This record gives sequence, C-alpha cells and structure tokens, in this order.
Amino acid sequence: MIIMIRKKKCFKAVALIAVLAVTITGAGITAGIMGKDTVPTAADGNWGLSFQQAGKPPVANATADYLKKFDAYYARDTEEKVLYLTFDAGYENGYTSKILDALKKHQVHAAFFLVGNYLETNPKLVKRMVEEGHIVGNHTFHHPDMSQIAEKSAFEKELKDLEALYQKVTGKSMQKYYRPPQGKYSERNLQMAKELGYKTIFWSLAYVDWYESQQPSKEEAFKKMIPRVHPGAIVLLHSTSQTNAEILDELLTKWEELGYRFKSLDQLEQNE
Repeated sequence: MIIMIRKKKCFKAVALIAVLAVTITGAGITAGIMGKDTVPTAADGNWGLSFQQAGKPPVANATADYLKKFDAYYARDTEEKVLYLTFDAGYENGYTSKILDALKKHQVHAAFFLVGNYLETNPKLVKRMVEEGHIVGNHTFHHPDMSQIAEKSAFEKELKDLEALYQKVTGKSMQKYYRPPQGKYSERNLQMAKELGYKTIFWSLAYVDWYESQQPSKEEAFKKMIPRVHPGAIVLLHSTSQTNAEILDELLTKWEELGYRFKSLDQLEQNE
C-alpha cells in the first residue's frame, strides 16, 4: 500500500503517486457504509470494495471463488466471528512498537507485509514481530506496480529478493503470504504467485489511514472500523499510522466486546 522510498523526505514528495492508486482501490472504503446508493467496485486490476450493509462482507471486484483458484483471499466465507489482522509498512514511522504492545496485550497474532527497505533499516522490529508470533509477509522488495510485470523472472525476483533478506535478518524462511503493492494485480500475477507457492492476501476491511499529515481522528476511525467489521474479515491497517497506534488497544477491545476473536493467516483455511 505504501511506495518504498529510502529517504523519508522523498517519500513525501511522491506520496501522491501511491495515493492515486489507493484512492481507486478504496472506492468503497472512502464511500462509507452504503444503503441504496452503492459505489461501483474498482476496475479490473485494482482491488476495490463496495460496503453495502453494516456487519456484512463488502462486495469486491473479484469473487472469493475466482480468487481461490489462485490461492488468493480477501476474507473467509464464514459466520464465525473471527478476524485476521494485517498491517502494511513501507517504512518505519515510530509507531510499530506501540502497535506490537497492543497486539501482545490482546494475544493477537497479526501479519506484517513488509518491503525491502523496512527489513534493511528495522531488523530489531522485524525480529520482535517474529519472536512474538506474527507473520512477516511479502510486500515485494521495491514495491512496484506488479500488475505491469509480465515476465515471471522479474516477478519472481521481487519476491525472492525479499525472501533472501528476511532469511538474512531472522535466520528463518519466510512464510509464503504475498500482498500486491497498492492492491494492483492481474490474473497473470495471481497465477505466478501461486506457482511460487504463495497465497495472495487482499482485504475486506480498511479505512483511509495512510496520509501521514492527515491522520483521521479516533472518532473517524471508529466510525469506519466498528460498523464495517464482519465475520471472516481480513483487516488491513498501516503501521505507519499514528491514529492506529493510539486506538489499537481500544479498537481490539471493542471488537472483542462484539464477540470477535482473532486468528492468524495460517489458520485461514481451517475448518473449511
């Protein structure tokens, strides 16, 4: 979800590039809970959601059955009140430790989708994620638009280079969960990821939390994340978000009070 730039100042200068893509994929996200007036899902190749009823899964621009052919998921089809918590991070913004503290307090095992820059510059945080039982997923090494990569060798290199760096940092093999940068994908991408042994992980619950200088208030975040929660949701948050760091403990508590519990992505296919 975030373009990887080594220097933070440069990141701010090009942030609009990522935002343009995410705004398209987030058509349903920015529209709020909808009644009769629905928002069309995004064009093919950009992950899009249309939230039409509170407490129910959104309509996505690819069906669960279609995605499953490629070992890809955006939610679990279940009535069980279970959530799968995931975070994307293109860089460290000083909030991950607090997020990890909240996850530890609630005994939640999440997945952190990281890029090469993050692994290079924050090895201690990555090791903490692993030590505390979280999955570190593959968000590619350079965070390119993978839907524009047709050659399998180039596609594979983006994933394999991150795998190698993860092994160097942690001494462990990376678990094979892949999230397409900016939510951009193609059928060819999905097939190549499957051939490399990866599960592609999209999401069914998110909100606009990625603008560093325009962070939503607690009230704005809860207005989106409480009514839209639904059984089997794969939740996408950004660990670069100050708001997320400040509200995560309370947000997890509110979801628990609604009867939800949390599972790791490696439990996604259990009891199907």
